Amino acid sequence: MSPDMIERINVEKRFSDIAVFQNVAYLAGQVPRPEAGVDIRSQMTDVLDQIDGLLAGVGSDKTKILSCQIFIADIRDIAVMNEVWDAWVAPGNAPPRATVQATLARPHYRVEVVMTAAITG
Repeated sequence: MSPDMIERINVEKRFSDIAVFQNVAYLAGQVPRPEAGVDIRSQMTDVLDQIDGLLAGVGSDKTKILSCQIFIADIRDIAVMNEVWDAWVAPGNAPPRATVQATLARPHYRVEVVMTAAITG
C-alpha cells in the first residue's frame, strides 16, 4: 500500500476499528464485549485483549503504543483498572496516557480505551 493511502479496517456505518496512515495505527475506542462481565477488572482485561488482537492484525504490538486515552465510568475504579493496565503494559514501554471519568455510550460499559500505535519493520 502507498504510504499516502489511508487503510480502514473493520469498517462499519459509523466507524472503523482502525485507520492506518503512514505507519501509524489509530484505534477506535474499544469497549468490552458482552461476555466480558460487569466489573472493571474483567472489562479492562477484555478490552486490552481486543487491543492486542487489533494491533497484531496490523503488524504492531503494545511495545509500539504512541498514545492512550482511557475513559472509565467511575473514577473510583481507577486503582483496579491500573492493576490490570500495569500487568498488561510492556515493561519499559509505558506510553503517554490520560485517564478520565466519562459517561460512556452504554450504561453497562465501565471502560473504553483509545490508542495510537506505530507500525514498524
